[in-house]
Amino acid sequence: MSIRPVRSVSLAQPTREGAGVSLHRAFGFGKTEEFDPFLLFDDFRNDRPADYLAGFPWHPHRGIETITYVLSGNVEHGDSLGNRGTLGAGDVQWMTAGSGIMHQEMPHGDAEGRMHGFQLWANLPSSLKMTAPRYQDIPAAEIAEVVEDDGTRIRVIVGAAFGKRGPVDGIAADPIYLDISVPPGVRKVLPVETSRHAFAYVFAGSGTFRDARRSRSASSPNAARRTTRSWSAKPPATGRWCCSIPATR
Repeated sequence: MSIRPVRSVSLAQPTREGAGVSLHRAFGFGKTEEFDPFLLFDDFRNDRPADYLAGFPWHPHRGIETITYVLSGNVEHGDSLGNRGTLGAGDVQWMTAGSGIMHQEMPHGDAEGRMHGFQLWANLPSSLKMTAPRYQDIPAAEIAEVVEDDGTRIRVIVGAAFGKRGPVDGIAADPIYLDISVPPGVRKVLPVETSRHAFAYVFAGSGTFRDARRSRSASSPNAARRTTRSWSAKPPATGRWCCSIPATR
């Protein structure tokens, strides 16, 4: 088995979205060919309610899918079809906008005012851009979790990995979306087909990736990495990252 090298390392950039939500953008609205079919990845993490409560009021989407993963706090959502709901810590929503939909997402912090989540956008192929809109709301309890003997914890959100399959299905890009926590000093290897791209987003602790020259810490704006199979957490922190492996177009 060969080890794929890291092709690029970048830091998420601070920006504002919606009605003034402060967040960090790992990639999006620019050069996204290396992440195809993904278009955007935002980390909306904040401990100051004033920086996120204005939320993301009514706005349109068409021809894409949006994936919201909440880690702390909750997000109330609604759409032009009359759907309403709330995503809590550990929940996932996969929305296929298809032919078009208006919706809103309003974040609320937990009891200590903390709000943290990710939003990932995926492009739909031309044959599916006018499909009917649909939702997949997945509560935390339904997301498959693997705990390995070395202490590594993996939540399998989409696709199959580590002997488990995620609950989200019917996704055009056929991706694998994982939330991985690796203990200090542990090295993990994830097989990736040569026909696929891969990127990882470090959001807690720190770690090194195969052929990376230095570790990245999540105490500063996070690093987006792609085309790697091997990683390890750096003591004393546990490395935690989301890894998404889309199908190559």
